[in-house]
Amino acid sequence: MNLTELVKASGVVGAGGAGFPTHVKLNAKAECFVVNAAECEPLIETDKYLCRTYAPQIVAAVMAVAAHLEAKRAVIALKGKYKPEIEALSKAIQLADAPVEIFEMGTFYPAGDEQTMVQQVTGRSVPERGLPLDVGCVVDNVGTLLNIFDAIQGRPVVDKFLSVVGEVKEPVMLHVPVGTAITECVKAAEPAISDYALILGGPMMGKVLLSRAEIDAAVVTKTTGNIIVLPRDHYLFRRATLPLESIRHQARSACIQCRMCTDLCPRYLIGHQIRPNLVMRNFWREPGMEDNGEYERCFGDAANCCDCGVCEMFACPMGLSPRKVNQYIKGQLRARGIQVPRNMEPEARAFVDQRHTPTDRLVARLGLSEYYGRHAHECRELDPGEVFLPFSQHIGKPANVVKAVGDYVERGEVLAQAAEGLSANIHASISGVVVEITDQGARISSRKE
Repeated sequence: MNLTELVKASGVVGAGGAGFPTHVKLNAKAECFVVNAAECEPLIETDKYLCRTYAPQIVAAVMAVAAHLEAKRAVIALKGKYKPEIEALSKAIQLADAPVEIFEMGTFYPAGDEQTMVQQVTGRSVPERGLPLDVGCVVDNVGTLLNIFDAIQGRPVVDKFLSVVGEVKEPVMLHVPVGTAITECVKAAEPAISDYALILGGPMMGKVLLSRAEIDAAVVTKTTGNIIVLPRDHYLFRRATLPLESIRHQARSACIQCRMCTDLCPRYLIGHQIRPNLVMRNFWREPGMEDNGEYERCFGDAANCCDCGVCEMFACPMGLSPRKVNQYIKGQLRARGIQVPRNMEPEARAFVDQRHTPTDRLVARLGLSEYYGRHAHECRELDPGEVFLPFSQHIGKPANVVKAVGDYVERGEVLAQAAEGLSANIHASISGVVVEITDQGARISSRKE
């Protein structure tokens, strides 16, 4: 099998959070292959740990992918302050005599956004709502590269590295089977409080879990890279639960049209047409706007929002929520059948490097300073007696289950096969008996009755 087939068979998807099936991304030729090791959001420890611990495997996978893509340039991009990680990667590159560059980025958010990264590394801006491949690049997360290395060795994706941070005894790295209960991960990190809520991922774009039922039902998937444990009354949870109608009234009464949401927007900085301040100015009258032409003129820019949250969590001096408004508007544009034209040749604005959002200042705005700068120094293995494996851990169609209740499965055996089109294989992450199958996934138990 060639690399694309190996990766597809192993069920590799974007490990950084997006979950795009990697075999589809690798079915291309590119001028530049970029490895994203910049750990986009604060408090996450996973990519740094992988770079320090598995540098030779990562470099080997970089070379394999670059050769497959026929790329003239292979780059590992990470923040310049990651000195131990840069040292480990540089040593692995030297030992392998590999033509791989280390690109050092500033400490800003969202340095790990692939379109921001492509602009930084190549000077090219990805077209609006486009892909890095549109400017000759393919970008993969460092965790994805480690999974590609395993795929080359014939090992499927059955485990996940993730960090647990926040209100815990100390930040920890965990290595767990996919499908492990999130509650087991939190327990292993020894939470400092009992009445907590969680964010799966980073504080800016992660998934908020507030209710006990949500927390108890959540499991580690191929894209889970971090768990943040916080008090239930934390600022981030209050912002996450603000109703849209309250946001509409706030926008009408409090938006001062200062343009900070626009001027600091990462997509605006790389040349995209996006002006959240204009969307906010018109939002109060959106419900009565019937003409699609007028709707597009007022709100079409929202189509280019990447949901990073800089506008509402850092830029806005009035504490408004342009990101939530853009998310709502994007849904309305689809519902109305409005196709917003795309600029296929954007150019980064002259001040792109002067208006990045500093990570330390962002952390302070988020109310997370007490957790910032604490790092995970050990990795613990968890061996759960039961896992629940969702059939949809990726962008695209859910995988189709090929086992039945009562079947015994070995760890690494295909549990659900990729559907036609955009999909990915799901493998058993522990050996045991399939005890439950639902529309959402399958439960495997290794426990003996």
